[in-house]
Amino acid sequence: MPACAISPPDRRQQVRMVGSDLLQNYGKKQYYTIEEVKAANQRNKVDVDFVCWSFAAFNSHKDFDEYHRSVGESCDYVSMKSDMLSSVSNVTDSSWFDLDLSWLEFPDIDFSLFDFLDF
Repeated sequence: MPACAISPPDRRQQVRMVGSDLLQNYGKKQYYTIEEVKAANQRNKVDVDFVCWSFAAFNSHKDFDEYHRSVGESCDYVSMKSDMLSSVSNVTDSSWFDLDLSWLEFPDIDFSLFDFLDF
């Protein structure tokens, strides 16, 4: 069973923790590398069953797909990203939105959740 088969019990908390860590350690970026997100997952003790969900939130579609190909898994980037970012957004229907955009461009995200983000 691929790691993405079950979703994190608290997607909002995972996005907040991993996102704040990424901002603190790597600065504000449209997308982070797989290695940067892996490191943030490890520092925040994200369960191995849910690390893939952080990749969906913070990596590019291309990097996400390449990583999953390299480990022999097939996960749905768009669906997973929608689930993760909807947990920190006021958007109730993201079907109209281009989910290939960066997490910073997702509509109506509550950026106050991220400890180190300064707009």
